[in-house]
Amino acid sequence: MTETEQNRTQHPEETVAPSRRTTKRGGGDPAGRGRTTIADGVVEKIAGMAARDVVGVYAMGSGISRTFGAVKERVPGTSKSVTRGVKAEVGEVQTALDLEIVVDYGVSIADVARAVRENVIAAVERMTGLEVVEVNIAVSDVKLPEEEEEEPEQPRIQ
Repeated sequence: MTETEQNRTQHPEETVAPSRRTTKRGGGDPAGRGRTTIADGVVEKIAGMAARDVVGVYAMGSGISRTFGAVKERVPGTSKSVTRGVKAEVGEVQTALDLEIVVDYGVSIADVARAVRENVIAAVERMTGLEVVEVNIAVSDVKLPEEEEEEPEQPRIQ
């Protein structure tokens, strides 16, 4: 065994050159240096998008909120509200959600609700790191096939 190998086995901490030694600053894991807060609206947007992705969900919100939303969306410069029909309560590590949905006629409401719950929980937990403690779903309406689509009227002046 060479003299260098003997030094490494007897004094392993000295095998690193002094210029390569690192000093921890700030003490501890960088992820623990500060606090992240997530606004209710952020969780509501994530949940709204996840719920709309489920087959069988026609719309979000009650009839009144959908009517007001349709009027608001006609105003130039505004966009579709993805938080319509979603209410979140966000704590430091947990969140609870209330969703109001409209389902397509003919689908199993229990299956749609289960799929919405699973999709919302997966999306919110993955994107925020918060634990979703509950997702309450209220089915406020059923979209019948013969009901006319709410289409915005064309402006008279062009």
